[in-house]
Amino acid sequence: MSDKIVCLGLIQHSCNANPSDNVEKAISLVKRAAKKGAQIVFLQELFNTTYFCQTVDDTHFSWAEPIPGATVNRMAKLARELEIVLLVPLFERRAAGIYHNSIAVIDADGTILGRYRKKHIPDDPSFYEKYYFTPGEDEYQVFDTKYAKIGPLICWDQWYPEAARITALKGAEILVYPTAIGTLPEEDEETAKEFFDAWQTIQRSHAIANGCFVASINRVGEENEVTFWGGSFVAGPFGQMLRQAGKEEQVLITEVDLSKIEKQRQVWPFFRDRRIDTYGPILKRFIDD
Repeated sequence: MSDKIVCLGLIQHSCNANPSDNVEKAISLVKRAAKKGAQIVFLQELFNTTYFCQTVDDTHFSWAEPIPGATVNRMAKLARELEIVLLVPLFERRAAGIYHNSIAVIDADGTILGRYRKKHIPDDPSFYEKYYFTPGEDEYQVFDTKYAKIGPLICWDQWYPEAARITALKGAEILVYPTAIGTLPEEDEETAKEFFDAWQTIQRSHAIANGCFVASINRVGEENEVTFWGGSFVAGPFGQMLRQAGKEEQVLITEVDLSKIEKQRQVWPFFRDRRIDTYGPILKRFIDD
């Protein structure tokens, strides 16, 4: 295998209210992905809990833990044993009263390279994240792992082209979006399809605009009011749909050729033609007359 060809494993699964059950399930699926050849394995947003943000309930703060901590350390040991890069999204306790929706990035030797903390925090019916999560104030980050340069972002971040652009400009070869998104009871079939199509389209557009790969990992199953639709996928640097999962628990294996990034940017030189001298107004909340 060329050192530019990397095998990705995307894991989507259902969760219950027992975090230890969810960890055990994820470990089993990670091992399955590694057995199938995955060198980089991505888990879904808040992989070891239910999507508890559907309600406002302070008992859920007991699920938060530090990074590094018991769960991340265990996953680091697993990454070292399997010689895989592993992205572990979970509820982070930073300090008393300060909690984040975060991803720990673990290299193939078990080294915890760092964390990314979700920047954009939604607050909508059944998605009450502002109650639980402090927005990350660290910079957008790229982690130079053994197999690829990875730019982690999380769920609501996926709707913001600025986040994708900055992360790509910092050298990310793969933009990664662990996600918890699905259908609410009041949404009819047509609305649900429009939402799903928009969710795919915005992320594929990040691949096109930045000439890089995008991996999106969503959960499945019913939790309270939300039916999570799965649909995890990998898009190529011109938005090509390389592989897509269904609505069931799945280990999605995809090979990507990182050498295609440079060729894509030669043919479609969006970075070259950026007019950075004209972008000052983007720093405003709204451009008034």
